[in-house]
Amino acid sequence: MTDHKYLQLLADRYPNIMSAASELINLKAVLALPKGTEYFLSDLHGEYEAFVHMIRSASGTVKDKIDEYYGSSLSDEERYHLSALIYNPQAEIARRKKSESDFDGWCVTMIYRLVNVCKSVSTKYTRSRVRSRLPEHLTYSMDELLHADDEDNRANYYEQIINSVVDEGLGEIFICEMADAISRLAVDQLHIIGDIFDRGSHPDYIMDYLMEFHDVDFQWGNHDMVWMGAATGNWPCIANIIRMNISYNNLDMLEVGYGINLRRLATFANEVYGDDECKKFWPHIIEESEFDPIDAQLEARMHKAIAIIQFKVEGQTIKKHPEFDLNHRLLMDKVNLEEGTVEIEGVKWPLNSTNFPTLDPANPYALTEDEIEVMNTLEASIVHSEKLQRHIRFLFNNGALYMCVNGNLLFHGCLPMTEDGKFQEVDIYGKKASGKALMDHLDEMIRASYFAPETIAEYGEPGELMWYLWLAKDSPLFGKSKMTTFERLFVDDKATHKEPTRPYYSHIKTREACENILKEFGLNPETGGKILNGHVPVKIKDGESPIKGDGLLYVIDGGISKAYQKQTGIAGYTFIFNSRYMALSEHKPYSPLQPDGTQEFHNPKIKTVFTLPKRMLISDTDNGKKLKERVEGLKELIEAYRAGIIKERY
Repeated sequence: MTDHKYLQLLADRYPNIMSAASELINLKAVLALPKGTEYFLSDLHGEYEAFVHMIRSASGTVKDKIDEYYGSSLSDEERYHLSALIYNPQAEIARRKKSESDFDGWCVTMIYRLVNVCKSVSTKYTRSRVRSRLPEHLTYSMDELLHADDEDNRANYYEQIINSVVDEGLGEIFICEMADAISRLAVDQLHIIGDIFDRGSHPDYIMDYLMEFHDVDFQWGNHDMVWMGAATGNWPCIANIIRMNISYNNLDMLEVGYGINLRRLATFANEVYGDDECKKFWPHIIEESEFDPIDAQLEARMHKAIAIIQFKVEGQTIKKHPEFDLNHRLLMDKVNLEEGTVEIEGVKWPLNSTNFPTLDPANPYALTEDEIEVMNTLEASIVHSEKLQRHIRFLFNNGALYMCVNGNLLFHGCLPMTEDGKFQEVDIYGKKASGKALMDHLDEMIRASYFAPETIAEYGEPGELMWYLWLAKDSPLFGKSKMTTFERLFVDDKATHKEPTRPYYSHIKTREACENILKEFGLNPETGGKILNGHVPVKIKDGESPIKGDGLLYVIDGGISKAYQKQTGIAGYTFIFNSRYMALSEHKPYSPLQPDGTQEFHNPKIKTVFTLPKRMLISDTDNGKKLKERVEGLKELIEAYRAGIIKERY
């Protein structure tokens, strides 16, 4: 009965033998194609321009295609400018308009060259799939050019298409759209292994870009998680995201991008901390605000004001949830203003400031009325930010705590492990679990916290689990023994700033531990399966390697964020997995567009780290398994038609 109902549903889409057979032939042909190229990136941290460049350049592979096709016919300079046209077509066109005496002729030449590059990156795909990546209003002309056979009797036809495009004033649009198509075809599937938010200035732009991308998934990072918690209205999460982004001068993103009202916080900070220079709280200005610049002194006071609020509301949550095992982070009641000290884990340390005007020693975690008003204003802005909530829902709908895809395991941080290398059991909302079971349980509870908070009301308020995952030692997203935000702001002695990593990070240096992790998730290390992590920046300049566990695990946080590049010595990694090999692309810092219209593009170092024993086809992929199931269903439908069990319709 179940099979018959399934076949009846299938018959609605394929109402007769011919339509079912046509789809069957198409699917079997698709299964024989090489798998598309997957790209893995992590820790974007709001670096929109650098990120988009990585995608548009396919992390260096577009330049490789240009060199492969035009290496013998174009000079190094010509190939460089062709790649620049693909990476940033608007800027290159604007520059060429000023320098080319025959701009229309230049457009014609570039269209011919772009068509050839586009052909090169689209050879793995069916014609219908290529067509789906082309802009709707130019699909016909582009499709014709891409599938030209260079027949003599059609040469005039193709020439006429290109000349007509330019003659009608569409040359610039056509070039931009063709450059976009090349990038879309070069990157078949994109995996973001956590941390889109914080530090950099425009995670909102990144999310807008990804929402238009054809195939993307996320493995949530700790910085994503605290934003997801803030979106539920959770005050500790809200205080954290506001504090971090004020500290990096990201006011444009907060106020203009997401419409978060900071005015009440600003007036409160001036009223309460107006006589405090707040020297430790001055922002790290990586980029100047474009739309709403404010005085750095005011930013410092806002930073201190929200930090104090953060430590108070976090303390309230810690006291409410002793099972979180975070009592060591209760520090506001350890502040002694008369002595000018704070007691941390039994040791007294001198404070660099004793100006705590809103601290009530008798009730150190209580908010003042003004602080409550500040938090109510921030919560209302965040909960009712249509754009932010849309972005968070996209993260939920296209993301997970981990993912197994084509034999590889993706997650942002770590797995809780004991000192002897076993998976650590963690108690989350009344259920003890470890390894894969823990990740599955956490994923379920995270979704419930946002979409159905009433189902977990007995365990806590919405967003509290996200806050726990942001900073707890047993969180698979944090991976450290403690978060020392208070110490970094109020204690000068750097001995208090250390955040020791958890056992996972020492175990993954061995092949045995990495094999055990892969097997825990049902993957086979003997067939090329890899573990891909982000979270911990790899300090190449100090001799660190992103490759762990004898080549089974790759930490691909190399410092896309400008804030990390002095530590890492590079500007990020991309892990690339195509039909023939896996490779690691090591990037140099992104060079922005200069006022004169020029831009320097650096070729990344691409190193093959694993060569497949045979070319991987779509039939060998996870998606291939689904397509094979559809093939079997279509075969059964055709047999049902032939046997008269289901009637054909025409």
